[in-house]
Amino acid sequence: MLDFIADNETLIAFIAVFSLFTFFATLLIVPWIIPRLPEDYFNHPNREQWLDSQSPVIRLTMLILKNLLGAIILILGIFMLILPGQGLLTIVIGLILLNFPGKYRLQCWLIQRGPVLRSANWLRRRGGKPPLVFQYSDDQQIED
Repeated sequence: MLDFIADNETLIAFIAVFSLFTFFATLLIVPWIIPRLPEDYFNHPNREQWLDSQSPVIRLTMLILKNLLGAIILILGIFMLILPGQGLLTIVIGLILLNFPGKYRLQCWLIQRGPVLRSANWLRRRGGKPPLVFQYSDDQQIED
């Protein structure tokens, strides 16, 4: 093990710096985004797309940039599952930005996991926002 560390000092230093960067970035980004989501964000599978009213060139450019940012945030979230940081919340935010089939179901499944929902609603309370609300098919709403 010590030989590996000695042979890969640059890699170890890069991982340490990357870990610190992602940790501090999520400390700033996640608490900023979660309270800004509408409380019923996860109740509408066919949400209106904010890019639909833009010209085709702007729409395509913004769609590419949004998905690129989402992919980067998703990858950082996956790394944070083993490195310091808010991994699951960061993954949810990355998924919110990405466009792919089944996205809505996956987002709802992830955010409704106990620790993730508790963390998200704690951040919302600190931001002065109501907790996330989920609508079920039997018209029964539950909150954290």
